Amino acid sequence: MTTASASTAAITFTAVTELLNDRPIIRLPQEASDELPSRGQVAVTGTLDGTAFSTVVEPDGRRGHWINLDDELWTALGESEEKNVEVGLDPTKDWPEVTVPDDLRSALDAAGDLDEVWQGLTPMARWEWVRWIRSTKNADTRARRVDVAISKLESGKRRPCCFDLSSCTDPELSKNGKLLGLS
Repeated sequence: MTTASASTAAITFTAVTELLNDRPIIRLPQEASDELPSRGQVAVTGTLDGTAFSTVVEPDGRRGHWINLDDELWTALGESEEKNVEVGLDPTKDWPEVTVPDDLRSALDAAGDLDEVWQGLTPMARWEWVRWIRSTKNADTRARRVDVAISKLESGKRRPCCFDLSSCTDPELSKNGKLLGLS
């Protein structure tokens, strides 16, 4: 997440911070998720208790969404679990730049001729590639996905294979495409 300038938010609500497998997150109330333009990832700018940020909210696999709190936001919120937080979100078409994992970055660098291809993708497409690669706990599967990504990018593909964009793909926080902790 990166800091952004605050504005009058289109979607406002109160949510509670929580630790899920030691990761700080905020689950959006269903009413707030229903106001977002997609059941999948959505780029947003907004505020958390007055702290401005920009990120991509993630789907929970149950027609809802959640926000991953990076170290900066977690610290700004007092690193406090079960804290009520005033949230304001504005969906945006301006996706923040994704952090490329080291294994994919190394493979892109080793390929040599993919810099222009990677930069030519939309930020949303880059998020999809990274999301697809990160969506497994299995190291062998992840390594194969990095190899497949390089091969597909070299052949002109601009998106990864099809996968359920409304499922939770964070393997540390989900099971069967659903964010942990909900029945």
